[in-house]
Amino acid sequence: MVIGGFSIFVIALVVLIILVLFAGIKTVPQGYRYTVQRFGRYTRTLEPGLNLIVPFIDTLGVRMNVMEQVLAVPTQEVITKDNASISTDAVAFFQVLNAAQAAYQITNLESAILNLTKTNIRSVMGSMDLDELLSNRDAINERLLRVVDNAVEPWGIKVTRVEIKDIQPPKDLVDAMGRQMKAEREKRAQVLEAEGLRAAQILRAEGAKQSAVLQAEGQREAAFRNAEARERLAEAEAKATRVVSEAIAEGNVQAINYFVAQKYTEALTAIGTAGNSKIVLMPMEATSILGSLAGIGSIAREVFGDNGDGTSPQSPRPRSSPARTTPSINPLTPRES
Repeated sequence: MVIGGFSIFVIALVVLIILVLFAGIKTVPQGYRYTVQRFGRYTRTLEPGLNLIVPFIDTLGVRMNVMEQVLAVPTQEVITKDNASISTDAVAFFQVLNAAQAAYQITNLESAILNLTKTNIRSVMGSMDLDELLSNRDAINERLLRVVDNAVEPWGIKVTRVEIKDIQPPKDLVDAMGRQMKAEREKRAQVLEAEGLRAAQILRAEGAKQSAVLQAEGQREAAFRNAEARERLAEAEAKATRVVSEAIAEGNVQAINYFVAQKYTEALTAIGTAGNSKIVLMPMEATSILGSLAGIGSIAREVFGDNGDGTSPQSPRPRSSPARTTPSINPLTPRES
């Protein structure tokens, strides 16, 4: 079978159409943006999916990744405000928002972001003291994020996070910080111990104060009770004395004998039971106590009668002088108490 010239032309035309279609249809994957250039000039950006361009006139420019990317910042030396040398590294996260700006506004995008981040790390951390640097990492991250994000905004880039990974002070400085922390903790322990001792002393003083107050109140109450008892005893003594005085005024001599004998007996009892007396010398007049006791017995008989019922008292008989008898206790002989 001989193929004619027309058939070859048709086949060539079909092949050309297929090539044109393939040249004009572009598929963009998700997470990417393609720029389109016409005669070397940017015209538009292709979105993910199936796109059509003018074959042989429009060409694809830059295939830009618009997913969030991570950029590791290598370790670098930083001198703080108080002249302490530290080593630090970081990590930055960024995302392309405008593919055209990221493609045509900056050359070597990742290197630019990396150098910009390193420079701002030295600037931010160098303006802070070491103690502030170690304790305010969140503030450092926030300042770095704000500064770097403002710097890359004309490039169509959004810096989402800048995180300081590690801060390493020199070994001798770490040892000094350890000693300082130990001293601070010991100082805090001593302060707490002193406060505990002070609180204990205050509590003991409060307890002693309350005890003294209660003891004073008890002594006051006891003194009040004793005074009341003495007052009642004095009233009873005064009443007894008044009764005896009235009896004496009425001519009853036995009342004075009873009163004197009672006081004499109480005095001898007090002398005999004294704690500091081991030997008691009885005077010769001690035998007169017998006469006083006889007087007390006669008074009782006059009041209550011989039968003890108090109904028929007898008239007192004249008493003869009692014969002085020798007492059973030798008045000149000392008696053991």
